[in-house]
Amino acid sequence: MEVPPLVVDRAAAEPLPVQVAAGLRAAAAAGTLAAGERLPSTRELARALRVSRTVTAAAYDQLLAEGWVEGRRGVGTFVVDAPAPGSPRRRRRSVPVADSGVDLRAGAPCTEVLEPAAWRRAWRAAGQQPPDASPDPLGDRAFRSAVASHLLRHRGLAADPDDVLATPGTSAAVAEVAALLPRGAEVAVEDPGYRRAVAALNASGLAVVPVPVDDDGLVVDAVPAGVAAVYCTPAHQFPLGGRMPAARRARLVERARAEGFLVLEDDYDGELRYDVAPLPLLAALAPDVVVHLGTTSKTVSPTLGAGWLVGPAPLREQLLDARTTTGTRPPRAGQRVLAAMAANGDLARHLRRLRRELSFRRELVLAAVLGAGHEPVGDAAGAHLVVPLPSRAEEERVVAAARAAGVLVGGLGDSCLEAERAGVVVGWAAPRRAELEPALRVLTTALGGLV
Repeated sequence: MEVPPLVVDRAAAEPLPVQVAAGLRAAAAAGTLAAGERLPSTRELARALRVSRTVTAAAYDQLLAEGWVEGRRGVGTFVVDAPAPGSPRRRRRSVPVADSGVDLRAGAPCTEVLEPAAWRRAWRAAGQQPPDASPDPLGDRAFRSAVASHLLRHRGLAADPDDVLATPGTSAAVAEVAALLPRGAEVAVEDPGYRRAVAALNASGLAVVPVPVDDDGLVVDAVPAGVAAVYCTPAHQFPLGGRMPAARRARLVERARAEGFLVLEDDYDGELRYDVAPLPLLAALAPDVVVHLGTTSKTVSPTLGAGWLVGPAPLREQLLDARTTTGTRPPRAGQRVLAAMAANGDLARHLRRLRRELSFRRELVLAAVLGAGHEPVGDAAGAHLVVPLPSRAEEERVVAAARAAGVLVGGLGDSCLEAERAGVVVGWAAPRRAELEPALRVLTTALGGLV
């Protein structure tokens, strides 16, 4: 892919990501980039412009948010529309991209094990409650009580319902906390890591600082001085799957207290371990500096739009003030559904079934990857693993080969900012069990280079 002619000025007051995004918009308006044309990868563009990949990734995130470009998994980023010079920005309806096939990508829940009767029962119970007459920035009381009980039973965090704020989900919670930080402040993130969190931080005007990840998760000593916050997934690092050991957790907390930064703890897949009990939450270790974030999207369904935040009291008060001022509040319908599931025992039964099913599926995926001659990385936890590959070109070949045979897998490079890593991210929660084994045969063939 040829890099469009762009100029960046390091001496200008305008941030580099803004310059790159503006240059791409101008290239589209001038016809240098046509609708439907594939853009260079963030790595290629960064190399050509001699800037950090963080700069080009932030520029692409901005254009994605505006609707001028769209990302197609395993294929690349494409121009959707070209702004007319001097015209106001508008979002054109994009042509739907074929995304059919058995989905072996990470991040989806296993809805097959969610009993339809339990689901209906919870919605009926939620519907029997009268409609709200006024907004509640805290969230439904029964939901917050259910979350507090869940955190104590499954994650070892003793929290009162009043310590819990309802949220629409993890990314939304990251955005809320980010809005309280000084504009332009630096936030350290895992690299590779969760790109939606990165996008939420960028959208709030914060400077994202990539920090390397090893087999034990975030490399704490690589976090630069002067950051306002650190975002991490210590229970099961996304996407590499490592678990941050106790000594490293203690070091992170020590630095947070000494240097005055917040730790945003995304408890990604925290409930889903198959070997040993998970380590206690960072929030249990240091409730004064840790903001714990959780969601029902991966364990039940994103239909609920229900998550939670537990953090220091001053931070919670700031969030409540901001919600009251702006009228922002998380929707309560999904909260009431989850509270009903918890009250009648359906949530606990669902989580037990979920762990059994995902553990079984993990063994199938592990056997398929090993059978293809590859050694995956990641703990015995969660609902995905990573198969390292020697190059990004090989990653793209495997993703494309699997897609051509009707199976969708993710590329590790999509989770990287500056890290030079390649591989495929294989999830096993989304498909029905009957679809999984045929899909794994396709994956084995793609990994073997025979497709």
